[in-house]
This record gives sequence, C-alpha cells and structure tokens, in this order.
Amino acid sequence: MPTFTDMTKCDGCGECVDICPSDIMHIDPVYRRSYNVEPNFCWECYSCVKACPQHAIDVRGYSDFAPMGHQVRVLREKDKGIISWRIRYRDGRVKEFSFPIRTTRWGSIEMPGGDAAPDVEALRSPLLAHEPEALKVAALPTLAGT
Repeated sequence: MPTFTDMTKCDGCGECVDICPSDIMHIDPVYRRSYNVEPNFCWECYSCVKACPQHAIDVRGYSDFAPMGHQVRVLREKDKGIISWRIRYRDGRVKEFSFPIRTTRWGSIEMPGGDAAPDVEALRSPLLAHEPEALKVAALPTLAGT
C-alpha cells in the first residue's frame, strides 16, 4: 500500500524525506508540504509513516485488502512501542490492528567500519563484501547438487 500525505496535517518538517529509502518523498517548494512523487515505486517499508511526528502520512490500500471507498489510518504510538492500523469501510465497519515496533532506537546502529576494502577479484564474486567471514560461518549454505 503506497503512502500519501495528508496536506492539512503536514508541517513540512522533512522527516519523511530524510528517511525514505527509495527517495520518493519530496517537499513541495510552493506549499512546503511533503508528497509522494511516485507511489508505484513505494517500497512499502512505511519508514516515513513511522518517522512522521505529525502523523500526516497514510497509506492507500489495495483493492484486495480494502475495497474502494475505505480509509486506512496508520498511527505510530512511540510511547507504547506499537504501530496501529485502522481500516474504515464504506459501510461503517472498522477493523483495527496493532503491531509492535521491532526496530532499534534512533541512532543506536553503529556505522560500519574496520573492514578492509575488498580486492578487485572480490567484486566479480556473487558474495557480498566480507562473506562468509562477517557472518561468522565457515561457508555459505548451497543447494544440493550444485
């Protein structure tokens, strides 16, 4: 479900722009409000929803999830450590879901460092940098017969 911004709630702080991994959240230069420039490219990670201090970012539900005429409201409750979803159908029915926020504290992830740069031959390998050593395994698993 791609995201969209409720312009009446957005204050243009830019938190969603800073955290969007696909770089599709932008600030409108005229209205100073965020907007999703390309909903089709939304990764649906909802980082912007979680980061928005104004709760101005909602999602558009797919028709198989919530039929036309619905509203999906996402609320980040940082104090409780949950993300809540509320779906209101056209006929008035409401469904609510709550999930724990399973992320680390802001700023708690250490920056990578200390690893030597890979050599040129390693760039031709299908392995990621420093695999399997960084994973602390002798070798990566393979499919039988390969």
